[in-house]
Amino acid sequence: MNEIKDARKNVKRTFIFIVIIAIFTIGVLYIMNYYNLIPKEYFKASDFSIKTVYSKMDYDKDRIDDYTDFVLGARHDAEKHPTYISKYYDNSYPPENEGVCTDVIWRAFKNAGYSLRDMVDEDIKNNPNDYPNIEYRDKNIDFRRVGNLKIFFSKYSISLTLDYTEISEFQPGDIVIFDDSHIGIISDRRNSKGIPYVIHNYGQPIREEDFIGKSKLTAHFRFDASKIDENILKPWRNQ
Repeated sequence: MNEIKDARKNVKRTFIFIVIIAIFTIGVLYIMNYYNLIPKEYFKASDFSIKTVYSKMDYDKDRIDDYTDFVLGARHDAEKHPTYISKYYDNSYPPENEGVCTDVIWRAFKNAGYSLRDMVDEDIKNNPNDYPNIEYRDKNIDFRRVGNLKIFFSKYSISLTLDYTEISEFQPGDIVIFDDSHIGIISDRRNSKGIPYVIHNYGQPIREEDFIGKSKLTAHFRFDASKIDENILKPWRNQ
């Protein structure tokens, strides 16, 4: 009898151990999937018969349109994997190995030849009432705040759908804001449903990832410089 009881206990312990291992494994896989640590196949617009929109502008005259330049600039930042550090810099710009979500944006614009800092600062100077949260204008930081960028892009960009199931309406180089507190650039890569990846930085392991749907999308812009007064546009110079 004791041998039977011992055998039953051993079976029970083994079963509990297997259940614990299974729960742990599922938990690890869930976390890895959530943070996009499991390698996934990505797709292109052509896989879904989506026509890619290219900018009419090549502001820096490098024979690459602005939207492609935005993606390449943001991807370059993502590949450098800057440490997420939020602080003030006296010269406006963090070093390449540091940054936050807004730094992805000005670096993307820099790659297309624009100085986003100067454009935002000029607009704040000329239209202070449009930026009610700014008490004292400061070009070193104003362009690195999501709220200010949302105001700027709402004025000088095309506002587009927030329904990400309309996959053809999301194009490489578009600017997206989540929860009014986080910003990124739409990639030219898509998931298996055609929903585009986002290039962004909140300190996550993978900076170009399948992110849309994990936070509330609150703004979607397309910066079309061909429709903007040239006085608004400011070229990048070694700053």
